[in-house]
Amino acid sequence: MTFSKKIGSVAGATALSLFAALPAWAQDAAAPAATVDKGDVAWMMTSTILVLAMILPGLALFYGGLVRSKNMLSVMTQIGAAACLAMLIWVMYGYSMAFGPDYTSGLSNFVSTFDKAFLKGVTPASQAATFTAGVEIPEYVFISFQMTFAAITVALVLGSVVERIKFSAVMVFAAVWLTITYFPIAHMVWAASGYFFKAGALDFAGGTVVHINAGVSALVACLILGKRIGYPKEPMAPHSLTLTGVGTGLLWVGWFGFNAGSALEANGSAALAMINTFVATASGGLFWMLAEKLNGHKGSALGFCSGIIAGLVAVTPAAGNSGPFGAIILGAVASIVCFYAVTVLKPKLGYDDSLDAFGIHGIGGMIGAIGTAIVYSPAFGGPGAEDYAIGAKLLVQIEAVVVTIIWASIGTAIAIFIAKAVTGLRVSQEVEYEGLDLGEHGERAYNQ
Repeated sequence: MTFSKKIGSVAGATALSLFAALPAWAQDAAAPAATVDKGDVAWMMTSTILVLAMILPGLALFYGGLVRSKNMLSVMTQIGAAACLAMLIWVMYGYSMAFGPDYTSGLSNFVSTFDKAFLKGVTPASQAATFTAGVEIPEYVFISFQMTFAAITVALVLGSVVERIKFSAVMVFAAVWLTITYFPIAHMVWAASGYFFKAGALDFAGGTVVHINAGVSALVACLILGKRIGYPKEPMAPHSLTLTGVGTGLLWVGWFGFNAGSALEANGSAALAMINTFVATASGGLFWMLAEKLNGHKGSALGFCSGIIAGLVAVTPAAGNSGPFGAIILGAVASIVCFYAVTVLKPKLGYDDSLDAFGIHGIGGMIGAIGTAIVYSPAFGGPGAEDYAIGAKLLVQIEAVVVTIIWASIGTAIAIFIAKAVTGLRVSQEVEYEGLDLGEHGERAYNQ
């Protein structure tokens, strides 16, 4: 996924130079009128709402079902409030930082100017370019679509720190983290002037920007915050796998907006992303259960849900950059590796990533981002040219992954320590024992 500035600053620059060479009388006749297709607009508005459904209720139910019942409402409230804060910050200055006018210096590799802060200059008539020259969508639709990506990414990070972080700390962390971590990475990967976009990195819908970013940030955050009281000696089983199952289904449905919507048009690219979002996810769900069976366990509902998410995460950067069979392989590999990250790596290292945000989103995102360089090849049914070189693209993808890991780690550490200085970060032992529903919000999820 690359966005509003792709045509305007790359293909558009070439077109304008040719256009300027025409005689004055011919310029008016030659100027192509940008078209806004109602079908594209309707699809993008639908996709935007689908991504919102991934957050509320999808992620809220998925994460909420995985915690103990005394913390159910706190998780849903943290996710909803952090997402709302992200939306407000996005229209205040986030959109401008990620996709606004460029700096004239090398800073444009990493961030845009604040010239579109508070959506300055954007009107119902403003348009944003798609991937097809001369085809555009209303800029407000593009802004809204991208806004939901920022909102869900910061919400994903919270999966590692639930059941012990203060609500006030979540809000401070979210504001700082979005500013210094999410917006610059989104610009680097998706804006035409961004460092990794210019390097040719493949990230159709957010393998680096969303999943590696959120997963690595989740690991850093939980390491700084510390373990839950009693972890890992006391049982902390999910209180409702039924709700987690419902959340999983909503996430899968919403992910079609996430992936297929990233084509920015209702076209063949969206169709490719759609079928890949079906088959990679199906592969991920089944292969996680197979991994459980081969390791002496019963195929579980929790494993199925985890595999579904692992498949979705892995296919995100490859959604429009892979053939269906490549997507199946990617989903299977990611699911198996994520299974071992959650069941072997995490216990050995001893960190308390409450809901395995790093084990699934971080690890799965890395596999997806690097694997995209492979499945993009026509040898695997991908859309790459016949002379496509896997090795060269692998180096670009690995560089993007490494820089994202470093940037997210540093940004998260800064954001967490600021939140700690302002709020104290962690709830008291009494509140943690009692549950954050009552201790932080004065409510219970379930009243008998």
